[in-house]
Amino acid sequence: MRWKISTFDFFEILTIIITFIVIIFTTALILAIVLKGIPYLGAAFYSEEVRFSIRLSLYTASIATLICMLLAIPTAYALTRTVFPFKKACQMIIELPLSMPYLVLGLSLLIIFSSDFGKALKELGFKVVFDKNGIIIAQTVVNLPFAIRFIRTAFEEVDERLEFISGSLGATKWERFITITLPLARNGIFSTIILTWSRALGEFGATLMLVGATRMKTETLTTSIYLNLATGDTGASMASATVILIISLLSLFLTNWIGRKNKQESRMKDVNRW
Repeated sequence: MRWKISTFDFFEILTIIITFIVIIFTTALILAIVLKGIPYLGAAFYSEEVRFSIRLSLYTASIATLICMLLAIPTAYALTRTVFPFKKACQMIIELPLSMPYLVLGLSLLIIFSSDFGKALKELGFKVVFDKNGIIIAQTVVNLPFAIRFIRTAFEEVDERLEFISGSLGATKWERFITITLPLARNGIFSTIILTWSRALGEFGATLMLVGATRMKTETLTTSIYLNLATGDTGASMASATVILIISLLSLFLTNWIGRKNKQESRMKDVNRW
């Protein structure tokens, strides 16, 4: 938009002022962590507890993201490309956890895995409650609806006419999915992977309810912040928060880069079409 001094638009000026207020407030939030956390960051990496929380967070977030993708991609495809009874109702059920408090989701998981079902899994050697497996499950449950929604959007942006033409030439639905739908939606999927991983890294509420907060056992980065604040160790809390902030900034940068790349590819397709 080209700014015109001669034109006084109260609504535009108001929106710009509100935007700057939001930017100032957000910047203050970020600086509050950075300025307090950076002085403790170097010393924190020499702490075995902080290193443990970083390793555990990276491990559980990566596994949870992988599980989310394995479940979200076929589910999103079914919601966008197939017809089955009560499809809208199923979609609402899948997205319901997005509007639920994570503590409630964690409580639901605790009830399920404290039941006879959870005890049977424990007897088989798969422990969930108060174990790192529970962290992975909590991160997966919290982020799966988010991943499904974003990948579904990516699939919806793929022109179905391309799949129809491929089908008319004899390609099966699996071949159309592998050669057309998935490649054309790859940027959206990559962005979803990054955002899902970043969100899993910062998950706290459901994890706390299911596995608790035990040092050097179920201590992720977010749990480390909680434990250290509870014991008055502000420096360690600020260091862990700074690590999460740095990872979040890198994730945001990668997501925006993929988004710009996707827009450029869309423009090139439009040019070639004309």
